Parts: sequence; C-alpha cells; structure tokens
Amino acid sequence: MRAIWKGAVSFGLVNVPVRLFSATENHDVQFRQVHEKDGGRIRYQRVCAIDGEEVPYSDIAKGYETSDGQMVVLSDQDMKSLPSRSSKEISIEKFVPSEQIDPLLFDKSYYLEPDKTGLKPYVLLRDALEKADRMALVTVSIRTRMTLAVLRVREGVIVLQTLLWADEVRAPEFESLSEETHATTKELAMAASLVDSLSGDYEPDEFEDDYSEAVEALVSSKIEGGELKETPERAEEETEVVDLLAALQRSVDKAKAARGGSGASDAGATEASDEPAKKAAAKKTAPKTAAKKTTAKKTAPTKKAAAKKASRKAS
Repeated sequence: MRAIWKGAVSFGLVNVPVRLFSATENHDVQFRQVHEKDGGRIRYQRVCAIDGEEVPYSDIAKGYETSDGQMVVLSDQDMKSLPSRSSKEISIEKFVPSEQIDPLLFDKSYYLEPDKTGLKPYVLLRDALEKADRMALVTVSIRTRMTLAVLRVREGVIVLQTLLWADEVRAPEFESLSEETHATTKELAMAASLVDSLSGDYEPDEFEDDYSEAVEALVSSKIEGGELKETPERAEEETEVVDLLAALQRSVDKAKAARGGSGASDAGATEASDEPAKKAAAKKTAPKTAAKKTTAKKTAPTKKAAAKKASRKAS
C-alpha cells in the first residue's frame, strides 16, 4: 500500500506522527461503453449546451446552479477566497461513546500507521481507546476541506473513518410507516423462532461475490473462444481529421461573412460565368493547332521535291 497523507495525531500535549492508507478498495465489475459493431470505446466530448461547440479544459470554469435554474460562474480567484485548510494535524476534540455514532454517518475508512519515532505514543492511544470503549472525535483536513472523523481500533490498528455532516443524512419520511401498526404476540413468537434458527456469527469469508466470479468466467470463455475485438488505431485519427475539416469549414464561413455575403456571391457568379467561356475558347483554338500540324506535313514533301530538281539541273 502507498500512503496518501502524512501528518500527526494531536493527543493532548502528545503528537503521534502517522501515515494514512486507504483501508478499502472497490472490486466491483467495471464495464466500458463500446460500439457493438466493432468494440470501439465510446468517447464523450465537452460540448457547450448553448453554442454546441467543443470546449477545451482551459475554458472550463466552476458553476453553481441556483434553485431557479440560474447559473453563477465562479472564477479561480473566487475559489481561492473560500476557506480551505491544509493542516497536517488530526486534532482530537473529544472521546465519545461508540454507540452514539450512527454507522450511517461513516463515509471512508483509512488505516493509520505510526512512524518509528511515534510507535510508543501510538500504542498508548490505541490501548486507551480500547480500554475506554470510546471513539475519538477528530477534525482533519486530508485535502483542502476540513471534515469530521472518528478514530477507533480494529485488529490492533487505529482506523480513521470520515463522517458525513448531519445535514447529509436524509430523514426517513414514509407515509406507510407513520401509522401505529404493530405485530401481534403470535407473530412475534414465530419471528423470534425464525431468528433463533438463523442465528450465527458473522464470518466475512463465508460470503462471496458470485456476480464478479460469473463475469470473469464468462469473459474467460469468450477469450478462449477467440471472441475478441481488435480496435484499430486509425479510428481515432479519422475522428481527428473530421474534426479538423469541420474547423476549417467554420473558418471559411467566418471569412466569407467578414468579407460580406454579397461581394463573395458576385465574385463566385463571375467566376462561374467566365469558366464556360474559357472552355469554349480552348475548344476553338484546338483545331487551329491541328491545322498547323497538317500544313507542316504537306509542305515538307514539297521542299524535298524542289531540292531533287535543283540537284538534277546541276548535274
């Protein structure tokens, strides 16, 4: 594992240097959106909803949408003015009973590993948490925002679990459960019997993700059967050429609009009218050239005959 954060736990007058590691990882099956015909991956472009043009990352800003649908654009300077914290300290605010923290508030889990110099105070804090059967309520700034978290012990390691804010938990407002409805004594007895028959201890390795295993088996069988799609590299190049042509066409349209639509159309009409005339002139001049070649062929024998007569007279 690789540490994602380094800092220290502030425990009274004691600082415990620690490193933060992600305690969980997602093994959920991830699918790609592809073209069914050739297996090519589907790409999405950043297109403005107003002008329909693709927007580069350099022109993208953060926007806050109001309740009535209006958009407030926030600049980088606006974002810098917001409160942010980059403290490398996990500050213990208080120790609270474990049962007071609703598991629904738990967000992300991290392992805390002590530095070599902080091993002894780390063990002291761990043992104190276990003995008191309490969780340490802390404030921490892992990235830029301060958040609430708790420290608890799991298998001899201190675990930091970030908490959701109170207003991030929805209230369970269901009309069907608002009525005063309760089970009868007989129903409760039957339910208790069922609970007893299914009672047992939780063993994490007892359960497996059969969906992921089935997907992997399906993919392996298709690979063995040769059902693979080779995605050509030139597909991306063709897309770039099309985009380039579209950009060039827009540039041409803008240039024509800048010159003025009437002048451009008149010039185009003149060129169109002149082109047939030039072709006709070319056709007329072509026979004259042929006639010259024919005349040249006829005059060549005449000169040769005159030369022969002159040689006869001389002899």
